[in-house]
Amino acid sequence: MSTEIVQLLEQARPYLSAAVSAYGTALLSRAEDATVDAAADATASLGSRILRAVWHRRDDQGRASLETAVRDAAEKPDDANAAGPLRQQIERALQEDANLAREVAALLTAQGGVTVNVSGTRAIGAQRIGIVVSGDNSTIHPPQP
Repeated sequence: MSTEIVQLLEQARPYLSAAVSAYGTALLSRAEDATVDAAADATASLGSRILRAVWHRRDDQGRASLETAVRDAAEKPDDANAAGPLRQQIERALQEDANLAREVAALLTAQGGVTVNVSGTRAIGAQRIGIVVSGDNSTIHPPQP
């Protein structure tokens, strides 16, 4: 799997999860409706657009597999293993169709969002940051003129 595909999948993950949780398999059969997408949570809306782009590029067998993967992920939203087959379906589609990969990349870029993953005790995550202290017994002194 190319690094670009891995990055696209990682960037798309929160959007796809939100869409699957919000819409389930209905998002695959639902016609693209700008008013519905505008009213929906922006995260779920982007995930829905990505999944529909994949859906429209698949043949009947690919669509059936994608629908099954979406249903399984929707039924167990807190189970990371249930999302695995969905990720594989999307990965396969992106690898097989360079135009789809470019379309998904453009959707993610247009979103303009930043995802910061943070874990661990006293971990700090931010896009832009000034002074941050996460340790015990710390003292911050103002800069000297």
